[in-house]
Amino acid sequence: MPRNIREHGQKSCGEDMASNGNNAERVNPVLRISQLDALELNKALEQLVWSQFSSCFHGFKPGLLAHIEPEVKAFLWLFLWRFTIYSKNATVGQTILNIQYKNDLSQTQKYQPLSKHQKLWYLICTVGGRWLEERCYDLFSSRQLESFCRTKHFINFVAGLLQLCGLLNFLIFLQKGKFATLTERILGIRSVFCRPQNVRQIGFEYMNRELLWHGFAEFLIYLLPLINMQKLKLKISSWSLPIAVFSSSENTLAAHCKECSVCGEWPTMPHTIGCSHVFCYYCIKSNCLFDMYFTCPKCGTEVHNLQPLK
Repeated sequence: MPRNIREHGQKSCGEDMASNGNNAERVNPVLRISQLDALELNKALEQLVWSQFSSCFHGFKPGLLAHIEPEVKAFLWLFLWRFTIYSKNATVGQTILNIQYKNDLSQTQKYQPLSKHQKLWYLICTVGGRWLEERCYDLFSSRQLESFCRTKHFINFVAGLLQLCGLLNFLIFLQKGKFATLTERILGIRSVFCRPQNVRQIGFEYMNRELLWHGFAEFLIYLLPLINMQKLKLKISSWSLPIAVFSSSENTLAAHCKECSVCGEWPTMPHTIGCSHVFCYYCIKSNCLFDMYFTCPKCGTEVHNLQPLK
């Protein structure tokens, strides 16, 4: 009996390991937002490559690349295709997001790389399609013959039809989560993760700290304009120095008119506000205009009557 139990346990362990291995070989679907992010990264890379390339010709004659711009762009996109789709089965944006293309035409659940035919047709549909659209526009824009006009209308009709199909494909993609572009659906290539995705543990400590700090900063921004900082400063300075200590010296200074109670300098056009302290006219007048409840910083007397010192 123990031998049978041991054999059964070994068999079940072997089956679990085999199932884990099969799960590891299976592909994992990619989120819609990840596929859209990969497309945006690809567009940003193409714009960056073209801007860097065109900046090399700033010192040459203006319009040097205007006549061959579609061919130059096609060559650059061919260069990118060679070292991305052809070599790694993934674009630059997909590589950054740990995504790659899978041959969805195969019936197996395991990962199958793209075939050479799929890679070549991807090149034709993306690089060749954009080159044909730009070059045909340049060829038929200046032609006025009837045959050229018919061809131009036909190309515009085909381009509009492809745009409509792309819109329908995008709506289906939002519902199903597969084939973000029309080219992917036609060629049967699907985005999958390169490696199995682990469950991420999200901590909200940093977010809570940021929210608390931003809330506190907004509260200070709202509160600080309502505080009279000058009056508060004068109030604190009057509290920090006892009035009794300065009573005798202040009376002496006021009697001899040697110091302004606000600026501490020799008073210019000395004035009083009803207490024994002396102020410059500009000091006391500017403070009264700024704060109608201004008080003497020395003794706290309110301004009742501003009179020149005689």
